Amino acid sequence: MFVHRREVQIQWGDCDPANIVYYPRYFAMFDDSTSIMFEAAGFSKQDIIHNYGLVGIPMVDTRAKFYIPSTHGDWIAIESRIESIKRSSFEVIHRVYKGEALAIEAWETRVLVGRDPQNPDRLKSAPFPVEIVDKFMKG
Repeated sequence: MFVHRREVQIQWGDCDPANIVYYPRYFAMFDDSTSIMFEAAGFSKQDIIHNYGLVGIPMVDTRAKFYIPSTHGDWIAIESRIESIKRSSFEVIHRVYKGEALAIEAWETRVLVGRDPQNPDRLKSAPFPVEIVDKFMKG
């Protein structure tokens, strides 16, 4: 299974007045991590949109469990992988490590979306291309 890992340093603007990361900032990091994971697998967002006629891969559900806080200057590692793929939706799991310790687990459900061929003003879910499924599920 394809797993992408990236190191992130917590910035001043990520933190609240208590000097811990304000939780919505993590969700922005997870959104970036999903995009970066696709690119690392050889499927940049621009390529996906152009090659497969998609509009994007919006998030339709997300949640997280927070175990260890991070503060300004800390380095964290975000490991991201696709947990499962259905016809047009997929589940991403992000695990955040602070050193060796698991700091956060987060889950996203996303959907591949394109224009409805019957009505181009509307959006419609699109099936997952086989080569993308193979890359993420087989490595």
